[in-house]
Amino acid sequence: MKLSIVIPVYNEERTLEELVRRVQQVPYEKELVLVDDCSKDKTPLIMAELAKRYDNVRCFRHEVNQGKGGALATGFSKVSGDIVLIQDADLEYDPADYPVLLRPILEGNADVVFGSRFLGGAYARVHLFWHYVANRMLTLASNCFTNLNLTDMETCYKVFKRDVADRLQIRSRTFAVEPEITAKVAKMRVRVYEVPISYAGRDYSEGKKIGMKDGFIALWAIVRWSVFN
Repeated sequence: MKLSIVIPVYNEERTLEELVRRVQQVPYEKELVLVDDCSKDKTPLIMAELAKRYDNVRCFRHEVNQGKGGALATGFSKVSGDIVLIQDADLEYDPADYPVLLRPILEGNADVVFGSRFLGGAYARVHLFWHYVANRMLTLASNCFTNLNLTDMETCYKVFKRDVADRLQIRSRTFAVEPEITAKVAKMRVRVYEVPISYAGRDYSEGKKIGMKDGFIALWAIVRWSVFN
């Protein structure tokens, strides 16, 4: 089993090297597919150094910013593994959770696994109440349209068997990619599991990028990808 880890990157010079170090410590055969979405800081230089240091790191760059969805679409088109996992480039999500995320697939029970921040992982930072409320409301709205009973639709950690990843055809170019992926997975009628993960959320002073506007975009995306596409 080979694991492809797709990492969309935008202005993550403070965290990218440490994140890659943590991913490399996870004991699976793996490739890291890093997609720089036209970063303005030192991220491209760090990526170049990482590619020299590790022979399983593959780096790609957008010359024009295309958003998280665009970076994921590029990454998914480059993978070569049997299982595809999405990993953010910050340190909010812990690669030590990979065994928990992969277990339902490796045991033959799941085609897709969501990692939930709200099911009681090993630890979670206490912070940003209204961000939590928005996440739960968006997940509820998504569930109403998809008929899934997820607790965390907006989670970064989504894992796919390769054949499911190849069928996704991501079109969103913003954070609307999360409800798009969820809606399309639901329409495939594949086996979806959810597992608890740890979460060390950032606040805006630490580089968090998602805001209120993204919530409204996500709400529209839930309707669009569930009803019209």
